[in-house]
Amino acid sequence: MAEIKIPEGVNVSIESGIVTTKGSLGTNKRKINSTLLEVSQANGKIVVKPIISKILGVKAAMSENAFAKELMNDMAGVTKHFEIKMQSTHSHFPLVLEVKGDSLLIKNMIGERAPRSAKIAGNAKVEVKGQNVRIYGTSLDDVSQTAANIRKACKIVKKDERVFQDGVYYALEE
Repeated sequence: MAEIKIPEGVNVSIESGIVTTKGSLGTNKRKINSTLLEVSQANGKIVVKPIISKILGVKAAMSENAFAKELMNDMAGVTKHFEIKMQSTHSHFPLVLEVKGDSLLIKNMIGERAPRSAKIAGNAKVEVKGQNVRIYGTSLDDVSQTAANIRKACKIVKKDERVFQDGVYYALEE
């Protein structure tokens, strides 16, 4: 059984198999796997209990810890944004990055005429300033998936990656 204290400024509601966390920066929703877990709220805490059975015993116990950590990330995200910084680099052809709708367009990647596209997941937001890319949002899952989509879109195929080092990479922390 995992007990998670609800921080100040965060409202949590559990309705019809969905946990909704609301804070000053936004809202996150997470679906409960009701075959493995029981989730309840009492005394300013969220209680996550595994449903023990002979068939699902070990899987339920593992799901309990994972779901508890996901809820803690959701509660942290609505009070303080999750953020990933990336930077575009090029050695041959200058990259042009542009946010258009729910995707990031990567133009002139290794001299290609057609732009490459990376999907922006969920409610993540992307800001482009010159070579710097900032991905932020309330959901750690969405922010991480967006960064992974950008890296995947920059994958260089049928060329030597040691020579063609163009792309968008994770920036070192300053």
